[in-house]
Amino acid sequence: MSARFALGALCIVATVAVWAGWYIVIRLGLTSNHLDVQDLAAVRFGVAGLLMLPVVWRRGLALDRLGWPGLIAIAVGGGAPFALLVGAGLVYAPVSHATALTQGTVPLTVAIVAAIVLKERVTGTAVIGYALIVVGALMIGGISVSEVNSRETLGHLLFVAASVVWAGYTVALRKAKLEGLHAPALAAVASLILYLPIYLLLRGERLLAAPLGDIVFQGLYQGVLTAILSLLLYSRGVALIGASAAGAFVALGPVIAALLAIVVLGDRIDLHDWIAIAVITAGVLLASGAVRLQRT
Repeated sequence: MSARFALGALCIVATVAVWAGWYIVIRLGLTSNHLDVQDLAAVRFGVAGLLMLPVVWRRGLALDRLGWPGLIAIAVGGGAPFALLVGAGLVYAPVSHATALTQGTVPLTVAIVAAIVLKERVTGTAVIGYALIVVGALMIGGISVSEVNSRETLGHLLFVAASVVWAGYTVALRKAKLEGLHAPALAAVASLILYLPIYLLLRGERLLAAPLGDIVFQGLYQGVLTAILSLLLYSRGVALIGASAAGAFVALGPVIAALLAIVVLGDRIDLHDWIAIAVITAGVLLASGAVRLQRT
């Protein structure tokens, strides 16, 4: 494993660690009865959009590198639509299902989109890795066939939709080779311009009624850590190791979320979950190319 690959993988894992906390923070916001999905998206992109305006002002829209389809993919996958899909899904399904079906399916969706758009080759080893990731993610999420017709199904569909738009963001980022904060800035400012005015017109009074502490906490975590820092790390990771490999490491999200639950919440993980963690980890190593199966 090269130093370049190791650094890229570290950037993606750090990103995923922030995201693991993000799912919990969203859930806290929803259960407080002070903020709903639309409110949380407004806080996130109001803060991030204002902070990132100077970046877009200096660097522009990068249409010469992205084209309109790429710019739309960046705005949707890294902006309010992605956050709204995940937030809406959490209304119907728990955090464990969100990490499993959003981050757990990202390697597969990224690989498919990258193969179509970037002509990235999918090896037999990677296919085995993707299969292990999906199986492990469903195991750790506690998702079974019996739940297909349950109320949670709508949440599951929303999580998978979020995975698809994130794949579009990842591939557009890789294709255009945008540096550093450029892609996160485009996503945040697009949501600031297109989403926030509509929100303020229709629902702005809700933020005025919410406790200031809740708004500050959500603004810092979602607007600074998630919408800026994590996407900066993700951009760097994609540039170093490629779209498909980066997508594979995103699947560590359910693993990190489970481990955080042990450290922060004092949760206990049973043998079933440890097996799922091992399956996902093996899948990530194979799908990312960190480990290759030797032909005999």
